[in-house]
Amino acid sequence: MVLGPGGSGVSVVAAAAALTVDASTHEHRGVLPIGAERDTLLVTVDRQSYLPERLGVFRVPGEPVAITADTDLLHLDPLAVVEQAWTDFTAALTAVSAARAFLPIVGTLSSVAPGEMVALPGIGEFLLLRQIRDAATSGRWRRVVVDLSGVGDPHAFLRAPVILSTAVERLWPRHARLAEAAEKPALAQLSAAVEGIDRDCQDLAELLIDPHSVSAHLVLDAGDRGRRAAADQLAIADLTGLPLRSVLVNAGEAAVSTVSVAEHVRSLVDGDRAVTVHEVDSGGVLDRLSRIRKITLHAQKPSGRPRGSGALTVTKASGEGVDTVFELTWRQGLPRPDQLQLGRSGDDLLVTIDGFRHPVRLPSVLRRCRVIGAGWDAGLLTVTFSPDPAVWPARDGGSGPAR
Repeated sequence: MVLGPGGSGVSVVAAAAALTVDASTHEHRGVLPIGAERDTLLVTVDRQSYLPERLGVFRVPGEPVAITADTDLLHLDPLAVVEQAWTDFTAALTAVSAARAFLPIVGTLSSVAPGEMVALPGIGEFLLLRQIRDAATSGRWRRVVVDLSGVGDPHAFLRAPVILSTAVERLWPRHARLAEAAEKPALAQLSAAVEGIDRDCQDLAELLIDPHSVSAHLVLDAGDRGRRAAADQLAIADLTGLPLRSVLVNAGEAAVSTVSVAEHVRSLVDGDRAVTVHEVDSGGVLDRLSRIRKITLHAQKPSGRPRGSGALTVTKASGEGVDTVFELTWRQGLPRPDQLQLGRSGDDLLVTIDGFRHPVRLPSVLRRCRVIGAGWDAGLLTVTFSPDPAVWPARDGGSGPAR
């Protein structure tokens, strides 16, 4: 995944990474036989992306188009993806029209037009990510490079499955929908459709922070804007557990030095072995395939090492029984410590950094605990918990305060 603030050159860097053949996994040259596995799929989710024109191919949304003998381009149109998926989902609603008497929301959902769905939080992003996942697991390509330019805030885009799953759970909790489907057969098909969406949400949420399958590459421009954005971008990557592998400082078309920004970023990631910093010289007008191919960019593979909240640890600090104190810790960049906010919602710890809020799922041992304190020191965020006597298991195996 290639991401970064708008105007940093994300799409060009993503294209260059896709077009740079990795010799360690690529053993053939020339035209592949029909049906053979291709090397790379480049995906863009920007409806107005200029990549098709720059790469010299037709704009065919939703269908892979060959760029070279080794690389294909898949241009996804968010509106088209949403409309098709919603049409399939409402077919399930139509089949359970009798369920309107049992669950009023069925009638409400049935009346929503496909084009209106793009306004619902997380729907469009979730469907795009699901289509990317399906392409990645199809077996047609050895690797998939995702250009996340044109999505606004890429971190919010990647967070969408978590947000949608939370909304589904609040709208129709899983225990309730399974029980109602068992008691009212008319709801079984609808329950299965909602269950499928929620299962996909959870699958995507796990995939996007899987350091064995995914590597993320942050692109920053070499100017003052890139320097200012670096700390915030890295902090949000820590918070979301993004498996960041490299920060690419892009000089773009400007005749500027990338060294100062690169050194600043290196100081921010000092000690993080999973992240490297590179300067990218993409100078000149990159308006055609031949010019983009001159940028040699080997995007590093997944490291297998989780980062940030994806590598959180829980330790027992002191005490026994209901007097136990647990510490939840992960390495977290914090550009402005005074703006850190913590909250609790069910099994999630809500963490807000510079206006970006993300739910961090608590390990099972902490879900029956209360937050009693928090601190940040030397790059580590530590949240302390103590058992809630009302729900903490008693020594005899029952619930309630330990005797």
